[in-house]
Amino acid sequence: MGFVFGVVVGIVVGLGIIVGFVRYENARTAQRSQLATTIAAFARMTVEDSRKILPPQFYPSWVLTWLNSHLTKIWPYVNEAASELIKTSVEPILEQYRPVVLASLKFSKFTLGTVAPQFTGVSIIEDGGDGVTMELEMQWDGNPSIILDIKTLLGVALPVQVKNIGFTGVFRLIFKPLVDEFPGFGALSYSLRQKKKLDFTLKVIGGDISAIPGLYDAIEGAIRDAVEDSITWPVRKVVPILPGDYSDLELKPVGILEVKLVQAKELTNKDIIGKSDPYAVVYIRPLRDRMKKSKTINNDLNPIWNEHFEFVVEDVSTQHITVKVYDSEGLQSSELIGCAQLRLDELQPGKVKDVWLKLVKDLEIQRDNKNRGQVHLELLYCPFGMENSFTNPFAPNYSMTSLEKVLKNATKGMESNGNENAATPKKKEVIIRGVLSVTVMSAEDLPATDFMGKSDPFVVLTLKKAETKNKTRVVNDSLNPVWNQTFDFVVEDGLHDMLIVEVWDHDTFGKDYMGRCILTLTRVILEGEYTERFELDGGKSGYLNLHLKWMPQPIFRDA
Repeated sequence: MGFVFGVVVGIVVGLGIIVGFVRYENARTAQRSQLATTIAAFARMTVEDSRKILPPQFYPSWVLTWLNSHLTKIWPYVNEAASELIKTSVEPILEQYRPVVLASLKFSKFTLGTVAPQFTGVSIIEDGGDGVTMELEMQWDGNPSIILDIKTLLGVALPVQVKNIGFTGVFRLIFKPLVDEFPGFGALSYSLRQKKKLDFTLKVIGGDISAIPGLYDAIEGAIRDAVEDSITWPVRKVVPILPGDYSDLELKPVGILEVKLVQAKELTNKDIIGKSDPYAVVYIRPLRDRMKKSKTINNDLNPIWNEHFEFVVEDVSTQHITVKVYDSEGLQSSELIGCAQLRLDELQPGKVKDVWLKLVKDLEIQRDNKNRGQVHLELLYCPFGMENSFTNPFAPNYSMTSLEKVLKNATKGMESNGNENAATPKKKEVIIRGVLSVTVMSAEDLPATDFMGKSDPFVVLTLKKAETKNKTRVVNDSLNPVWNQTFDFVVEDGLHDMLIVEVWDHDTFGKDYMGRCILTLTRVILEGEYTERFELDGGKSGYLNLHLKWMPQPIFRDA
């Protein structure tokens, strides 16, 4: 991992100087003219084609040979000079991603070894004329000597060796902006555009790492998270070459992702006695201060969380939302039940997406046939600069009347005039009150629960937070009942409440459960009303047709 974070800096700076020098001296020699012809060929390519590793006729074959030959020659000096520098620069990064089960995570020894990485491909990408983007495919099966000095929260110190490192990836180098003075560009940005392979093993020197449950997974996860988040595109490192302001090259927030962690179902049971105690961790970037953890639901394989989280989005085209569900083990390390991801570019701005995601053991190995359960998310992406195109119900000024806005601004003014040194005003949390009207229209394909091949279904509607209940009449001897009954619920906090709709079969001496659907109120608050066909969970079959309508009455309070 030190290679990823440190060696690249030296290599890309050297390449940057070479590229800049070639550009600066382009018109002075015949060799520069040939290179200019090659770059012109790149410019005529489409962006899609240029993203591929290009065939030899598009670039001089000696480029890769020259790079690999010289890198092999200078590698012993790179190893000697860069090892200590990489060690001191990587340790703070590891600290950012240090798992909570560890008190410290540092290097006691770090050398890059004798095997140099090899470049296996190169390509150029269009950049609108203001810069040059180069992508280098790199492979490294190294023999470094890396020993981590870790200390657990219980005070146990262990030396852990990182062995058998294998890495293949594509690095992106951006030379931008192009200028008319040497070396021809103002700054260099570098990033790992694609991690094709990252393999390594961990071994406790003189011991067995499995002796401490969860330790191997915690350290491996920290290393992978550090590589994924601190250098993988869209994250990029900007190295100024010439004096100037290059803040426009840095990663910036582009929007907000509202996430409602609704529920999970059919989770794998990790406990021998009883059932798992699941909780979820949700994040876009695996930084400790940007990861959200749900409450723990004890002894339940079908937990309902109904928790809302908010995340900053920095590149909607490449980032994704990640959910990891764990079984809480108290003072011991939690055990992973499963994880899931969804790309943010699958979301339509301003449109609520309700999705069930299948849990897998490893996000990098999607071929997982074991049923680990599913997790239910409600997602709303709100890009900056498009506030007038749609509304975000979680925003503090959502649905405020003109009078409310005037009163709010006046209150802020009085607070400011009354105390010039007043602290920053508290964030306002929007509380959406209103009336939810639910029409239970019909059901389809319900399972037969009676001896005669029929059922006597009825529906129970529960507003979870308010604990308000209503139920339909019983329709006798039907697997496709029609009710067309409407119920009104007074909702005190629409964004944090949910509607649970259960279908039961009526019997003389009891009732049989036929399935349910759980709905948050975000969509109906945004759209006003809608009709939807919902699949029943927890039953053998069945669908429920509902119509929901919202009549709002918003108020505000201090968060």
